[in-house]
Amino acid sequence: MVTAMASNLVKPSLAAAMVVLTPMVALAHTGAGDTSGFVHGFGHPISGLDHILAMLMVGVFAWQLGGRALWLVPTAFVGLMAVGGTLGIANIEVPFVETGIAFSVVVLGAIVALDVKAPATTAIGVVGLFAIFHGQAHGAEIPEDAGGGVVYAAGFMIATALLHLAGISAGFLMGKASEHYGSVVVRLAGGLATVAGVVLLVGTL
Repeated sequence: MVTAMASNLVKPSLAAAMVVLTPMVALAHTGAGDTSGFVHGFGHPISGLDHILAMLMVGVFAWQLGGRALWLVPTAFVGLMAVGGTLGIANIEVPFVETGIAFSVVVLGAIVALDVKAPATTAIGVVGLFAIFHGQAHGAEIPEDAGGGVVYAAGFMIATALLHLAGISAGFLMGKASEHYGSVVVRLAGGLATVAGVVLLVGTL
């Protein structure tokens, strides 16, 4: 039973990761791109607590929904984040970016804490909206020495996908713990993320 659950968890997650990893593999084989740009891009999502918490909560949320949402939700987030990243790299402003990012932590944490069972399309719409804010922030902060925007974008997309996978894995582990302690572990994790998000949100106001 556990083996089957793990298989159902890992296979779609790996498929989602491959969607964003494949372009980078192609770049590696052609020798295109700038390593410095990739490193800068990869480091941006893991350099801020707001980004980390939101990405992890997206992964846990996808795990809670299960089924096709397990890979659809994270993949949609990464894809729409790329759109936001393109806006940022092109210096096209999105209103209330920092507030939107902090609010995403509050909302996603609350969704996980309350174990909201939304349809996959609704879940994609919610995370997709927040993905635009996160992507624009990543793209807007591209360093001058980062080289090509495509390589920089590949870096933050891969980092985000890995954080989603970490969230899905954390959800699986918390689910196993919940067999003994009820749903308190998952709810606590979501609740703590929500509290952290509120603190971050207040800081942006």
